[in-house]
Amino acid sequence: EIRKKEIEEKLCDVKKRIESITQGKQARLVAVSKLKPVTDIRLAYELGQRHFGENYIQELVEKSEKLPSDIHWHFIGTLQSNKCKMLAGIPNLWVVETMDSIKKADLMNKACASRNDKLKVFLQVNTSGEESKSGIEPGECLDVLNHIQDNCNKLELMGLMTIGALNRDYSNENQPNPDFVLLSNLKEEFKKARGIELELSMGMSNDFEEALKLGATNVRIGSTIFGSR
Repeated sequence: EIRKKEIEEKLCDVKKRIESITQGKQARLVAVSKLKPVTDIRLAYELGQRHFGENYIQELVEKSEKLPSDIHWHFIGTLQSNKCKMLAGIPNLWVVETMDSIKKADLMNKACASRNDKLKVFLQVNTSGEESKSGIEPGECLDVLNHIQDNCNKLELMGLMTIGALNRDYSNENQPNPDFVLLSNLKEEFKKARGIELELSMGMSNDFEEALKLGATNVRIGSTIFGSR
């Protein structure tokens, strides 16, 4: 009961902060539950949370088997080519947010052949240009987006995702986050080229409010809800 109260207070606080910025516009809260026990996820579920994010495929497989089938799982870890089949086998996998190449898109498309519904995907963009980060180069995005749209009939292209620079300099607060601005610009480019409105998955515990102000429709929040690992 104590733990439930903790999670409830934090969830309510995050939802209020989201609502104060979005003013009724739609924004999805993904509770990042990686390395958190099944009990924590169940408590958040009982409080009405349905979208949860996981980084590790094996952990996601195990949790999905133990928890309610109407949970919408978001895979937000690095996508490995040899794990596409395992991921596609999770019945209530809702979206893969970390698609980062044509090759992996083709593999995931093939792995989803036996799924009844299309699997939603976000294209992960390395907006900060850091070598340690996964994601596709901004200049290659349109090619990959077009490829998924035109050649992957089992994938539903849903949006763009970035982690952004973790060590960003916050000293100049008047300067909008360049990672979020770049992602918004890519979205507009694709809309002009194809007439398709993409979602933006950007913003985590430390910067989700700024992300929402710059057009995020999907925010991934872990420690602010569940406490630090």
